[in-house]
Amino acid sequence: MIKLYNTLTRKKEEFIPLNKGKVNFYLCGPTVYDSAHLGHGRSAVSFDIIRKYLLYRKFDVTFVSNYTDVDDKMIKRAEEKGISVAELSEEVIPKYVEDYAELKIMPPDHTPRATDYIEEIIKLIQKLEEKEAIYELEDGIYFDIKRFPEYGKLSNQKLSDLQMGARVQVNKKKKNPQDFALWKKEKPGEPSWDSPWGKGRPGWHIECSAMSSSILGETFDIHGGGADLMFPHHECEIAQSEKAHSKPFANYWLHNGFININEEKMSKSLGNFITLRDVLDKYSGDIIRYLYLQTHYRSPINFTNDLLEQSKNSIIRLHDFVNSIKRINNEGNTHKEVVGFIEEAEKKFEKSMDDDFETPEALAAIFEFVKELNVFAKENRLTVGDKKVILDFLKKIDFVFGILLPKKQELPKDLMKLIKEREEARASKDWAKSDEIRDMLKEKGVILEDSPGVTVWKLND
Repeated sequence: MIKLYNTLTRKKEEFIPLNKGKVNFYLCGPTVYDSAHLGHGRSAVSFDIIRKYLLYRKFDVTFVSNYTDVDDKMIKRAEEKGISVAELSEEVIPKYVEDYAELKIMPPDHTPRATDYIEEIIKLIQKLEEKEAIYELEDGIYFDIKRFPEYGKLSNQKLSDLQMGARVQVNKKKKNPQDFALWKKEKPGEPSWDSPWGKGRPGWHIECSAMSSSILGETFDIHGGGADLMFPHHECEIAQSEKAHSKPFANYWLHNGFININEEKMSKSLGNFITLRDVLDKYSGDIIRYLYLQTHYRSPINFTNDLLEQSKNSIIRLHDFVNSIKRINNEGNTHKEVVGFIEEAEKKFEKSMDDDFETPEALAAIFEFVKELNVFAKENRLTVGDKKVILDFLKKIDFVFGILLPKKQELPKDLMKLIKEREEARASKDWAKSDEIRDMLKEKGVILEDSPGVTVWKLND
């Protein structure tokens, strides 16, 4: 039984999808005005893990993550660059695809763009108009939050408190300070589309409601996103969607924690903004993914260079272990003890992940498994039978984690020949030649590690 923390109810709940065995899942994707940053990566990896664990548990998952390709930020950045908003999105989206691929994020089943759903957005606003939940001002069409008394239920805020605590209104003609734009009327130089209310473009919140309901239905299972989207974005999505359709919008709301840089929330205004590409140029995607995994998805991460280095060392340790298992050549059947280690590790992994996707505890179970097997390995007790079941288990777990299995490393034939010559020298106890070849390989960046019955090589990072 999977339990997850539902932001809407503020408690852990048993996950029961609308349709048995089927999960409809929507994740708020990025506004593509600039390159992906560490916060984007944190959200993408967190929900990639959740999605893959649901698949691991044999659910049929339809996963949707959008691109917001028209909004105020897009328009401003395109103007700065002297290109159209459409050209900007075509420039930025491939960068997201590339960065996410390096983090081993599975591509969504659907990646809708807001500009492809203008017709659906207009129809949704018309439904709200029929229910007298909108009003028109000079600059656009607004949602009247008083028409949805439950506004604030996701972020656990009362409407009266929201009104008292509101800052100076951008548009003083609004009925309520928290009323939000559904349709923004055309301004010179901005993208626009025809609508019953004149030419214009959609507001941010209505885009996600229209895209998610069009693909997944008016009610679906899981809606995810960063904690910064809880209010007002997700709150507004709920209000307009549930007012329009008179039914629940999403049954489970999941939010990942912030990225802090040296104890401060990452933001451009503080000057501590770090892009994924900045880090990927220095560290592998496995290392960054591990950095995210070692903290529970709902908790904040305090990003530091030391944390990156720790993640790097942990990945090296895991990959060295896997490479040593791959090179086992002792004939023999699978040991019962090894099967027992696997069963125990799998049990702990699943128990941790079933509990709101506790990746730190699940990782600890894998490291404990590695520690136990290393005892066997040092005694030269592991066999080719053991190798198969161990690698099969790690492959199964790594479908979720995406960090355990290293990229296949190959050496040029001349270096492999040297390794073979050294093995022959060791077999004949020609230690001088063996040491000479070891030193030659080290100069070429190849490190050899000897253990009874097997020599493991790895590249020196």
